[in-house]
Amino acid sequence: MIQKPENTETMQAPAAEDAAAQAVRHQRSNRIVALSCASFFVAMIGMAYAAVPLYQMFCQVTGYGGTTQRVEQMSDTILDQTVNVRFDANVSGGLPWEFKPVQREVTVRIGETTIVNYEAKNISDRPASGRATFNVSPDLTGSYFNKVQCFCFTDTTLAAGETMEMPVMFFVDPDIVKEKDLKGLKTITLSYTFFPLDKEPVNSAAVPAVLQKNAEIKPVVKPQG
Repeated sequence: MIQKPENTETMQAPAAEDAAAQAVRHQRSNRIVALSCASFFVAMIGMAYAAVPLYQMFCQVTGYGGTTQRVEQMSDTILDQTVNVRFDANVSGGLPWEFKPVQREVTVRIGETTIVNYEAKNISDRPASGRATFNVSPDLTGSYFNKVQCFCFTDTTLAAGETMEMPVMFFVDPDIVKEKDLKGLKTITLSYTFFPLDKEPVNSAAVPAVLQKNAEIKPVVKPQG
């Protein structure tokens, strides 16, 4: 008996359908992987942008890394004990400024509100914008060094050749005398570094604004008795 050849088209049809279904599944899997990678990438960018302000907030609340505290009111307690406060000034990232403290060091009573000035000058022939970061040392004093007014984290633009005085109003929290690790403390150093806005490590998306030269000065609290 002569056998008839099987229908080739009938055999190939299921195979073609299986291949097509497999290709669809493969494409769907690739899309899922691609979307997952894109979502992860976007999330990482968001976390990177959020990390800086969150870290800054953490430092300002805890004093971690010598970050000073920002307060709205002055101390109502002034001790007889004193501490020396030194002032340091730096410019980084190619910012064409001269930046320095008007006074290099002051001696203050703990709890007493004090005002000092820094001075910045644009030594270039074009406007230049910068923003200052800051810290104090020893690091542990950051929790007790309170600034009532300062120019930190503020976008500042100086015209060509312009000079600006930048006031800092601060006091040292009287609770510092209770800190066992700071017994015998004689000197605290407050340091500022100005960066150009396009290189400053903190979020610099805000529009530059010139600081007011004449800041509102609050009365210094006087000890009773």
